[in-house]
Amino acid sequence: MTASDRALLVVFDDAITAAAGRAVRTLEAWLRDEPPDAIVDLNPAYASLMVRFDPLRCDPDALSIELLRRAAALDGRPERAARSFDIPVHYGGADGPDLAEVARVASLSEDEAVAAHAGAAYEVRFIGFSPGFPYLAGLPDRLRTARKESPRRRVPAGSVAIAGAQAGIYPLVSPGGWNVIGRTSFPLFDRAPGRGATLAAGDRLRFVPVERLP
Repeated sequence: MTASDRALLVVFDDAITAAAGRAVRTLEAWLRDEPPDAIVDLNPAYASLMVRFDPLRCDPDALSIELLRRAAALDGRPERAARSFDIPVHYGGADGPDLAEVARVASLSEDEAVAAHAGAAYEVRFIGFSPGFPYLAGLPDRLRTARKESPRRRVPAGSVAIAGAQAGIYPLVSPGGWNVIGRTSFPLFDRAPGRGATLAAGDRLRFVPVERLP
């Protein structure tokens, strides 16, 4: 579908599903490996891929047809190889000021909430919001907690947080309205030229509770 005079949006589902995530990653990899003329950038999300293009260098209708053709021909195409990471997290206290509220909403003790969060397997669906911020699928249903009514003006870098069915990690100091339950020292973004985000869509994560961070 048309998103603007410089962007097209390929939508695979109206819900957050594993199948849609795989389709987004596979199409993105195909377009990066064999890009049609005039593509400027690709912006993946949970179930869609935005394709930005230069309208002076292509026919948007022809590009739309090509995108639909590829989206219908993804079976058997390889997606980017997933990597696995263990993320150390210090839960609660000053590093996790919302842990008690998350546990209360879930009718769990704080230790039980930590065990549920750390016992799940997560998948990076896309990077967004701020440089290196991973949107993660895999949060246990019982830990789902609404966003905070009043966002914080300053969320520390490395904050591990949840909101609704989503989990994520703040790579940089920024405002934020998610529930912060812990903090990690794992580096998520490198400002050095040619570096950027550590994680990528398709990567798999596990959170490992630690008594303190280095």
